[in-house]
Amino acid sequence: MKLLLDTHAALWFLEDDPALSPRAASAIEDPHNEILLSAAVVWEIAIKRALGKLPVDHRYLSLLLESGAEPLAISLDHARAVEELPQHHRDPFDRMLIVQAMSEHAKIVTDDNRIAAYGVPVLW
Repeated sequence: MKLLLDTHAALWFLEDDPALSPRAASAIEDPHNEILLSAAVVWEIAIKRALGKLPVDHRYLSLLLESGAEPLAISLDHARAVEELPQHHRDPFDRMLIVQAMSEHAKIVTDDNRIAAYGVPVLW
C-alpha cells in the first residue's frame, strides 16, 4: 500500500509521539508499505522552522529518508490540479497532498478529517 505522510504524521512518527495513532504508526513501520514524503511537507516544515514556529531537529529530512520514506516531487500536473479541487480545505500544503495522493493512488496518513471530503483515502 502507498502511504503519503501529512506533515504532522511525519513529525509525530519521527518523535515517537503518542498523538500518532497506533494504526498509522504500524502502517508506516510496515516494510510492505511504500511511504511517500512530499516536497510539500518538507516545504511546510522549512517555512515553520524558519519562522521559529516549529522546533524540529534540523536532521528531520535525513531521518525521514533513512527510515524508508521515498521523496515525492511536486510536478507541474500536481500544481495545476490544485485549481480544480473544491474549497473544502484552504491549507495549500494539504491541498497539494490531496492532489498528490489522488495522482499516486496513495492513502494520506492524517488525522485531519477535512481531507476525507475529497474522496481521497485516509489512514488514521
